[in-house]
Amino acid sequence: MNKYYYHTSDKKFRKKITKIAGISILLIGILITTYIFFPLISWQIYFAPAFASSNLNTPIPRPEVLNPSLIGSIISQASIITSGIDYTNAENWFSYSPSNETKPRVSLFTISIPKINIKNALVSTVDTNLSNHLINYPGTSIPADKGNSVIFGHSTLPQLFNPKNYKTIFANAYLLKENDLIYATVENITYKYRVYNISVVDPKDTSIFTQDLNDSYITLVTCTPPGTIWKRLIIKARLEKI
Repeated sequence: MNKYYYHTSDKKFRKKITKIAGISILLIGILITTYIFFPLISWQIYFAPAFASSNLNTPIPRPEVLNPSLIGSIISQASIITSGIDYTNAENWFSYSPSNETKPRVSLFTISIPKINIKNALVSTVDTNLSNHLINYPGTSIPADKGNSVIFGHSTLPQLFNPKNYKTIFANAYLLKENDLIYATVENITYKYRVYNISVVDPKDTSIFTQDLNDSYITLVTCTPPGTIWKRLIIKARLEKI
């Protein structure tokens, strides 16, 4: 007489493991998809309302104009984020090296932006470490001098904004509009700049470093949309005459 053995507990265990693995793969897929398309999601949530009434020159698309080229760009930027590039170093933000870098006349100055509650934020002219201060990019002008002072600062999701934390200090920069004021204090003298242009550019666009010697300018630079490195938000201001 043959004997038959049934291992029902093993079959149930294997089914349970298979089910858990399937759910895990699905969740990972959802997380990866959300991560890749986060720039568009954050644009819709944070930027679209803020920029709706602004004269903003921006290539960031509306959701309804998605196309293969745009999707490819988003995926490419997602791969860059995971590549281990150190974005606390301002030199990694653009493919740019100053052609005529000279020693700056001051190593530190401060800026204040009342509209977004930034007061006396330190700006370094001698290094590119964005963790400890803002950066006046090497080879660009110093405020009050003729030329363009290009100042880099980190951004993140707006709800994480802390004006004392240099990793979140420009999280609300997208709220700035034309005619808002920026104050730069250099060697104990405070200069007033007024915003006249706001734009969004690709990381490959290095035109922001152009030195126009007809006047004194400040150009604020941060990543956008918030929490991504997809594009660069550019805020330009001109020195107010006393």
